[in-house]
Amino acid sequence: MNAALPSTLELLLADATELRPTLAAGLPEVTAGIAPRPDKTSRRVDALVREMPDADPNDLALQRWSVIAPEGALGDEALEAIAPLLRLREAEQGAPVTPYRVEPGMGMAEALRWKTDVLRDESIPEEERPRYLLLLGDLDAVSAELQHVLANGAFVGRLHIAGADGKPDPSGYAAYADKVVRWAKAPSGYDRPDALFFVADDGTAATQLGRSLLIAPCVTMAQRQGRRPFPAANVIEIPGAGSADDLLRAGSTPRPSVLLSVSHGLGRPRGGWASVDQQHALQGALCVGAHGSSSPLLTADMLHHAPFLPGGLWFCLACFGAGTPKESAFHPWLSLLAREGAYGGQVQRVLASLPQGGERPFLAALPQAALRNPEGPLSVIAHLDLAWTFGFVDPNRMTQSRASRIFSCLQAMARGSRAGVALDALMRSYREVNDELLAGYHAEEDARVWNRPSPVDPMQRGSAFMLRNDLRGYVLLGDPAARLPLKGSQAPHPAAL
Repeated sequence: MNAALPSTLELLLADATELRPTLAAGLPEVTAGIAPRPDKTSRRVDALVREMPDADPNDLALQRWSVIAPEGALGDEALEAIAPLLRLREAEQGAPVTPYRVEPGMGMAEALRWKTDVLRDESIPEEERPRYLLLLGDLDAVSAELQHVLANGAFVGRLHIAGADGKPDPSGYAAYADKVVRWAKAPSGYDRPDALFFVADDGTAATQLGRSLLIAPCVTMAQRQGRRPFPAANVIEIPGAGSADDLLRAGSTPRPSVLLSVSHGLGRPRGGWASVDQQHALQGALCVGAHGSSSPLLTADMLHHAPFLPGGLWFCLACFGAGTPKESAFHPWLSLLAREGAYGGQVQRVLASLPQGGERPFLAALPQAALRNPEGPLSVIAHLDLAWTFGFVDPNRMTQSRASRIFSCLQAMARGSRAGVALDALMRSYREVNDELLAGYHAEEDARVWNRPSPVDPMQRGSAFMLRNDLRGYVLLGDPAARLPLKGSQAPHPAAL
């Protein structure tokens, strides 16, 4: 590998027409040094505040589960469609599920106020406040800001499945709920999952780094025998130079599996999308096959019915793999670089791939299809924005792997923890770097007040900014209480059977 590659900022985004990297050469690491300060929000937004911190996080009787639906008819239909899932969780926790209803379009301030005034209503005993929360609806129905605010203090997932007309499809919600209930009532009979690892061998710097600094270290850790070995029946590296059909076949085994995949996600083509429908169908689809192969793309259409990770869990690393937000967290930084006119127009190409003013935020079609599929995964962890390689490298030493951030998430999945607990293992790293970033800004402000030189290295601050926003983009799609249906996993209460 080119020795210069680790010092560049690599992006897992490909042009939807050319199927080539949108950011062909990466950006020099030094560009992170001019990253602007994130919008100021209350520390309560990013601080973990979980009631009953000494309780077993996987025990619904102690942690409780509930659902948040949009107000109006869409929310009513979604709640009715997942009624079997509500009954299952009620039986598991031994208490009724009381749904919450919210208005669309909440910003950070409104979301924090709702969290404080409604979710943490002082009139509700602490032990009855739910820590597992399933959001119902697309990003314009229940905002991404609300999901972010709730994820610090709770285990949060989201379910939205659209029909061919792009509108919420109650039958899709029902299909997902039936799948989760079916696996809970009839576990697989396997006591350990398979661990699957895949990286697209497309010759790009981003996926080369994905292999050397994420996939290879994760495989090594999964195979290592120690005090608490990784509980996989088989550790399998899926060849990455084939096609989407090869990936589908590898993921179709009956044993519940945990999959970590690294590939480019599709973004806006150079000439723009032909229509909004085309964008919603393809943005976030995965370039998984070799360029020029018969089926290089993994799209939603391919996952509607084909068995893929039945009863499994999927960690998908790619740009827009989970969806496209209203605004990218990286827009202010990229805009600064674009105004300088540097790097041969590459920055402008990335900016053109970001959400444009007035566009509706939306979840990607690919994970929707995977969750709707009766023989698909129970949950998907993916990126709701641009996905960089920062999530698995050391921000201060770009040649140093930090694969353990993501491996900790896979470990929790494989050991039978619920999906929300697995994601929180990764979010701990987010909270740590967020605190580091804020502490640096405070140190700079103090230095200005006392007329002293800034103690903060701009490069270190910029790297922390990139890592913070990269980790912040990971979200859970599906029920946060879903878990691998392994033999001996916690069975539902008899009333649910």
